[in-house]
Amino acid sequence: MKQKELFLQADAALRSVIDRITPDQLDLPAPTDWTVTPNPTVRDVLAAHARDEAWVPDVLLGRTIEDAGGTYDGDLLGDDPVVAYDRLNDVATAAVQEDLNPEKVVHLSYGDFPIREYLEHISIYRAFQAWSIARHLGWDYTLPAPLVQSLEEIIGPQIDGFRAMGVFPPAVTVPEDADRETRLLGAVGYWVPKG
Repeated sequence: MKQKELFLQADAALRSVIDRITPDQLDLPAPTDWTVTPNPTVRDVLAAHARDEAWVPDVLLGRTIEDAGGTYDGDLLGDDPVVAYDRLNDVATAAVQEDLNPEKVVHLSYGDFPIREYLEHISIYRAFQAWSIARHLGWDYTLPAPLVQSLEEIIGPQIDGFRAMGVFPPAVTVPEDADRETRLLGAVGYWVPKG
């Protein structure tokens, strides 16, 4: 299933960014639209990603929010947020690597979808958050080339549909000689010129 590989690539990209976050960066302010927490910090964003990772095995099993109850309420990060995130990431990755039926319907907060679509949704979130967090922290970061190719192949034909659902902002024009990553970022409305 190509969506499984997309997830594994996007999840690894996000983890590679999160693993670079230092303790002193956790208290830095983060964009308000990255989490429902008021006046969010980078730690709050990491907490949201930790909850998202924690949910993956249960979603793949077909569990609902009601089934899980308060399992993922509270602080999942503890005293070592990056290590805590990595543990949850390991479990999520293992769950996705299982033999999955791509047409099995799973239950999300915004509707029911086959696993293949669920993996597309959460892969998009992870891939572009990896890029956004790195940029927010001022790092020189590019999405891995295999991930860019997978995103082009899987979500490329669906970008207008995702945009209509509010997933992506309007496309932005990029330089004619732009590289592959920049063209993708422009197509999904994320690219902005440096400087």
